[in-house]
Amino acid sequence: MFAALKSTRKVTLSILGLATAALLAACEPGGITSGGPSINTSKPVPVALLVPKGSAQSGDAVLAQSLENAARLAIGDLSNVQIDLRVYDTAGDAGTASAVAQQAVSDGAKIILGPVYAQAANAAGLAVLNKNINVLSFSNNTNIAGGNVFVLGPTFDNTAKRLTSYAAATGKGNIVVVHSNDEGGQLGRTAITNAINSTSASQGGSVAYERSQQGVINAIPQVKSTVEGSGAQSIFFTATTAGALPLFTQLLPEAGVSNVDTQYIGLTRWDIPTQTLELPGVQGGWFALPDPAKSQNFKSRYSAAYGGAPHPIGGLAYDGIAAIGALVGSGNSNALTGAALTQSAGFQGVSGIFRLLPNGTNERGLSVATIQDKQVVVIDPAPQSFSGAGF
Repeated sequence: MFAALKSTRKVTLSILGLATAALLAACEPGGITSGGPSINTSKPVPVALLVPKGSAQSGDAVLAQSLENAARLAIGDLSNVQIDLRVYDTAGDAGTASAVAQQAVSDGAKIILGPVYAQAANAAGLAVLNKNINVLSFSNNTNIAGGNVFVLGPTFDNTAKRLTSYAAATGKGNIVVVHSNDEGGQLGRTAITNAINSTSASQGGSVAYERSQQGVINAIPQVKSTVEGSGAQSIFFTATTAGALPLFTQLLPEAGVSNVDTQYIGLTRWDIPTQTLELPGVQGGWFALPDPAKSQNFKSRYSAAYGGAPHPIGGLAYDGIAAIGALVGSGNSNALTGAALTQSAGFQGVSGIFRLLPNGTNERGLSVATIQDKQVVVIDPAPQSFSGAGF
C-alpha cells in the first residue's frame, strides 16, 4: 500500500510482480546524474546490498532477509551477466549506513542497492559521493533524490499523474483536492496539484483538514461547498484506508456529495486491508496499483523459492538487480553511470515497467483500478512500455 506519510522511517509497500531483467530498449539520455564508475562487464560486477538487519525496529529483520532473497532471485534470472552480491547490515541507522557504504566501496562495490530508510539512504549517498558511486535506495522519499541517490520506491508524484491523466481523459478532470494539513497531506496535495498542472485537468479547489475525527467532520461542509461551487467532477483524497478515508467516504454521501455523482480518487491503495472493499463509500472509487498479474507471478515464484511470501517492498531489490543486470548486459564499461541508469526506455521490474529519472526519482507503469461489488477491478491496464500514451 502507498505510505500515508513520506517520513524517513516509512517506505511504500506496493511493488510486487514478476519480470525479466531485460532492458526494454537502448537510449542515450541526458541528465544531471551522469557520474559513475567504469566496470569490467566480462567479470562479476560487485554490487553492495544495504539492508536494515540489526535494527531494533520490529520487522526489519524480516524485511532485510526478504530484500536479500529477492535480489538473489533476480540474479538467478539474469542471462550472461554475473553479479557479485555483497550484503551489508545498516541496523536501520544513518551513521551505520554511511560507514558500511564507505566499506562497500573500499571492498570494490561498483553500485549500492539500498538502504531502505530515507535518512540512511541520504547518508550512504553522501558517504560515497566523491567515490563516483551511485545509490539505488529503497526509499520513496523524493526529498533525498538527486545527485548520486535514486529512489526506487513508488512516489506520490507518479501515482498522482497516472490518476489525474486518466481522470482528464475520461471527462472527470475538474478535481477538488482534499488533504490533511500535516506534512504527509501537504506532500500529497503538492503531488496532485503538480499532476493537474502537467495535464489537461483543472483544479476546482483544495480543502485541508486536521487529521482527527472532528477534523474530518468539520471539513465535510467545506468539501461539499467547494465541489458544488466549482462544478468539480472528482475529489482526489490523500487520506489512507487506515486514516481518514473510511470516514470521508461515509460522511460525504450523507452530506449529498455522492460517490455515484462525484468520482472519488485515492492517492493511496484502497484494497489494503481487504476489509476496506466492504465499505459502501469506496465503491466505484479509483486508485492506482502495480500490474496485478505480474505482482502475483512474483509472489508465487518467491514463495516457491523461499517457502513464504515476500515482504511488501522486497520486490524493490529485484527491480534494482534487474536494472543493473540489464545495463551490465550491454557490455559497456559505463553501464552504471547516471546517464545509463536514466535511459528513457526503462526496465522490467517485478510489477511492470519502471525507469529512473535524472532528478533521482522514478516513474512506474501503474494500473488504474476501481472497486465494484466489493472486488478490485482494473479499468485501465498498466502500460507495457514508456513509448505509449501518457509518457
